[in-house]
Amino acid sequence: MKRTFLWKLCLIVATGLVVFFYLLHALTLKTEETMSMIAKADRTELTQWRVKSEQLYMDNNTKALNAWLQQLMSEESTWASVASFRAVHLAGEPIDKDIVGTYHFGRSIEWKIHLYFAANPVMELPFEHSNASLLIKLPSRMRPGTYWATTKFLLQVLIPMAVLAVLSVLLYRHIITPLRKLDSATSAFSQGNFKVRLGRYLGKRNDEFAHLAATFDQMAVRIGELIASQRQLIADLSHELRTPLTRLDIAVESFDVQDAQTHLARIARESGQIRKLVEDALTLAWLENEKPLLKRENVDLVDLLDVLVEDARFEFPSRCIVFDSPTSALVQNSCHRALCPAIENVIRNALRYTPVGKKVQITLTQQAKQYCLRIQDQGPGIPEAFIEKVFEPFFRVDNARHAQSDSFGLGLALAKRHLTSVGACISAHNPGAGGLVVTIMIPITQM
Repeated sequence: MKRTFLWKLCLIVATGLVVFFYLLHALTLKTEETMSMIAKADRTELTQWRVKSEQLYMDNNTKALNAWLQQLMSEESTWASVASFRAVHLAGEPIDKDIVGTYHFGRSIEWKIHLYFAANPVMELPFEHSNASLLIKLPSRMRPGTYWATTKFLLQVLIPMAVLAVLSVLLYRHIITPLRKLDSATSAFSQGNFKVRLGRYLGKRNDEFAHLAATFDQMAVRIGELIASQRQLIADLSHELRTPLTRLDIAVESFDVQDAQTHLARIARESGQIRKLVEDALTLAWLENEKPLLKRENVDLVDLLDVLVEDARFEFPSRCIVFDSPTSALVQNSCHRALCPAIENVIRNALRYTPVGKKVQITLTQQAKQYCLRIQDQGPGIPEAFIEKVFEPFFRVDNARHAQSDSFGLGLALAKRHLTSVGACISAHNPGAGGLVVTIMIPITQM
């Protein structure tokens, strides 16, 4: 698993939060700098005071300058003075060295005002036409950063909380949405909707949740197939059992001591059919549902076919069996217990439907990395519409192969399941000359 969701989460949470808090810090500094500047209207008013004081100073009207400064200080509840660059007191209140300093008077109105200092700073507005300046302690109403504490709380607490809350909601929805879909699909599946699938609800996601959805869909397909197969098997088995059971009941009910041997033979025959039907059905269910692990071994197909052909000739002496094969055909990593019953079923099926005196041709050849086993009979063949269905359990074509048979339609189905378990495949077709040809392709080496 590539852990795609983990890397997405790291990208969003780690990288995203680092970038967010970096930008938030930059925004805080920028906001603080902006709020540290004196408002434009206040700077304009301070400049007008400088012009007024400079005008009075240039007129040498010290008395009027003092009066105006006193009025300004009274109205603004502040301190104001006019001084030369040598810190020579000219008018207004005496210079306070602790406020003005030795080498400079105050701050320019274009400078930032520290928001963390309790006292208002002294502002210096130099005169344009003389070596003097208006010194004024910044009035409280002009002090910038009135709402800085609130703004700082908003930037450092409320906004991060809001962003993290939104991020948490998005991550929650990103995680919980597929889980809810999984919960709904599981609930629907438990209620018998075996066609429910989860993958189509996740769109183009390619992460752990998509992998979970694919696993769930595979499980749903597998379990749905198993349940459908079991239901079909039970229905078919119950249907197929009715006929031999009915005949068995009739044989028991009509049992006559005088004709005991005939009735006992009939009962034994029907019992044998029922036993074979149940055994074949259980074997088929085992092969389909359990997917058994077969013991892997090397199998020589020629040796196997020699034994099967010899047994078939003994069982069907009235048919001719022609067997053509190479001297050896070794299949590696296969299973004798799977190949033997499968091939035997096909050969018996061919002989059963071949008329007396006719022949069955069995040919084994090698084609690339596979062995091709071809079994051709001279029976009635199968209608083309039913060629594929003959490998389905309990399927029989009425009157299609004109011969009386005790078969329940499980032979070819069992053969196909056995062959599939070792990687082989089986198919059938009607040749132009009549009869049926069954072809089995067996890989030389089973992986």
